[in-house]
Amino acid sequence: NVKLDNKLKNRQFKKESTDKKHRKEQKKLRAAIKDAVLKTPLPLERYKKRPEDEEEEEFVESLPMDMMEEDDLEQIKAMAQKASFLTRDLSSSGPVHAKKRKGEQQGPESYEKMPRKMQLTEEKEVIHLLPIKDKIRGLIPQSMEKPEDEAVPGPALTPQEQLKLRTQKLTNRKLRIASLGSDILSDPTTNIKKLKELRAMLMETDPYVAVTVRKLVMVSLMEVFKDIVPSYRIRPLTETEKASKVKKETQQLREFEEGLVSQYKFYLENLEQTVKDWKQKKRKRSEAVSLQSYRGLAEVAIRCICELLVALPHFNFHNNIIVTVVPLMNDPVKRVSDMCCEAVKKLLKQDKQGHASLGTVKVISGLVKSRNYDVRPELLKVLLCLRIKEVEVKKDTDDTAPKKKFMNYKDKKKNLSRMQRKWKKAEEKLEKELLEAEASESKDKKLKLHTETLNIVFLIYFRILKKAQKSILLPSVLEGLAKFAHLINLEFFDDLLNVLQHLIQSGDLTYRESLHCIQTAFNILSGQGDVLNIDPLNFYSHLYKTLLKLNAGASNDDISIVLRCLDVMLTKRRKQVTLQRALAFVKRLSTLSLHTLPNATVGILASNRTLMHTFPKCDILLDNEAQGSGVFLPELDEPEYCNPQNTALWELHTLKRHYHPVVRRFATHLCAGAPSEGSGALIVQLARSQLLLLQFFYKYSYNPRVCCMVMKILEKSKEIQARKSFGN
Repeated sequence: NVKLDNKLKNRQFKKESTDKKHRKEQKKLRAAIKDAVLKTPLPLERYKKRPEDEEEEEFVESLPMDMMEEDDLEQIKAMAQKASFLTRDLSSSGPVHAKKRKGEQQGPESYEKMPRKMQLTEEKEVIHLLPIKDKIRGLIPQSMEKPEDEAVPGPALTPQEQLKLRTQKLTNRKLRIASLGSDILSDPTTNIKKLKELRAMLMETDPYVAVTVRKLVMVSLMEVFKDIVPSYRIRPLTETEKASKVKKETQQLREFEEGLVSQYKFYLENLEQTVKDWKQKKRKRSEAVSLQSYRGLAEVAIRCICELLVALPHFNFHNNIIVTVVPLMNDPVKRVSDMCCEAVKKLLKQDKQGHASLGTVKVISGLVKSRNYDVRPELLKVLLCLRIKEVEVKKDTDDTAPKKKFMNYKDKKKNLSRMQRKWKKAEEKLEKELLEAEASESKDKKLKLHTETLNIVFLIYFRILKKAQKSILLPSVLEGLAKFAHLINLEFFDDLLNVLQHLIQSGDLTYRESLHCIQTAFNILSGQGDVLNIDPLNFYSHLYKTLLKLNAGASNDDISIVLRCLDVMLTKRRKQVTLQRALAFVKRLSTLSLHTLPNATVGILASNRTLMHTFPKCDILLDNEAQGSGVFLPELDEPEYCNPQNTALWELHTLKRHYHPVVRRFATHLCAGAPSEGSGALIVQLARSQLLLLQFFYKYSYNPRVCCMVMKILEKSKEIQARKSFGN
């Protein structure tokens, strides 16, 4: 009731004020008209009226005045008095429109009497405030000058005081970050709003701690998102779902999911903007972060993006993260590119379904094509980490596989009895329910994703083979083809083998690249290429010629490729390999073992042991008697015509005195004919490991100096034990 009375009084007061103001204006208007009528001067000239003027006056007088209201009529009369010649100020005797004569002195105008003010300072920016409402004047606009960002300079601080102040501020910020993070992790659904408060600290402007605080907030938010993000993708609600009434718990969950997606999006945008600012070398207005510090900030932001790429492949905006990370793999800063390459490798290795792999390969393909194949080789080497072991080879060009369909009623009635139809109906119902309840991706969908991914990979490889054979990407392409060659469609085999043979014969390849070509060719022939009647004699000859050109120093990684090639070329194709070819390779490998480091020598001797078991007649190389006509030609590069049966493996006697114990054991074992049992057989550990030749290469990959030191220690220990036994 009090409020209603106050409103009524306010209305009455406003009405009285308005009426009073209107009466005052009417009174002033009548007084002005009365003064104008009394002070009307006589006309200065008399002249006859023109006929047109008379007609106009008659027309005006003939107008009906009763159609106009009194207020309008009085207002028109007042306006006429102001504009009339009679009411004009006549204190000046000169004519109104007379022109000024030259030399005539006139008084200064009014604006000339006003003092002039020069603008000494720049106009300051104005901030518009909320207006004030007055009963008489109405709305009154309010404004104020924008305060300057620069603080009032205080007394200069010593370096010790500055360090103390920075430590204090940084400690406060750390406690605040820890408090917010702890609250969010303790109850994410309730404290989701504190995530926004924590993200706001990314805009820290205090120049003392801005860089450090921003880095800490970036990493803290990354860890928080990794902990609170659910294991499913959050989709936006439809209009129907928003309008429907739900339980309180459901509404709270919806608000949590909506806030989480929103804050995650803003966080990713902040990280991306930090990287862009570093790339574009932008300087912020606040000057809180110097240009030199942006590189450190950008590296932390990139690390956070890479962590989220690997940790949250199932959550929203993962494709956006891929689009951000893949171009950074080609960054000129090696630290940044290596960080992104490692993250993408981890992603491809742990991707079991294939969605993330497909998205990554698509972005890589677009980047390579847009840069005109001018990218770093590491960009293509990450494709070797793809987990693709099986694809739909027959469906690469046309999806011809019959899809599973349920029987309709006519088919059931025609082919099945009544009881069978009943069981069939129950079986189909159960199968449908199982398909709906199945959480994991089906095998068919997985194969489809892998097939599409591998098609894009081969598209990248074939483009480079066709248009950029002399680029630095060729080794990576050949290495990738060597790994996935068994999955290539059969219709591409002939063209691909011709291209590989042309590359080898061109002489432009290094021996490592030529080894990849050979490995690719034999991977093709060992898989679906078994049906092709092709004799790869040129590839055998090229490998035989390349063996003695391998690097025998510390960087002897090419030996691992050679061991893979030998396994595919000789062991798996034993039926297509002649005895002469096998003897020639055993002899040349024994010669190569004299030049390499212990790890490579062990791998080569293990490969020779496998060949002697695969081709039992190779034991003729352990006899010093000639087995036929001709002389062994070690410099001839054709394994079929170098007469290997007329030589012996004398290299084994040299290797029996090698400083490495495993080399000595293998040399002794091969000299005895590589027996499986007896005194010349290998120990159980070496015999089992020999099934995987590469295990020897990687197991004994260490510095020879360390090996010599270990051997000396072993010899001393044996000598001590011998002395003890002699004394006893």
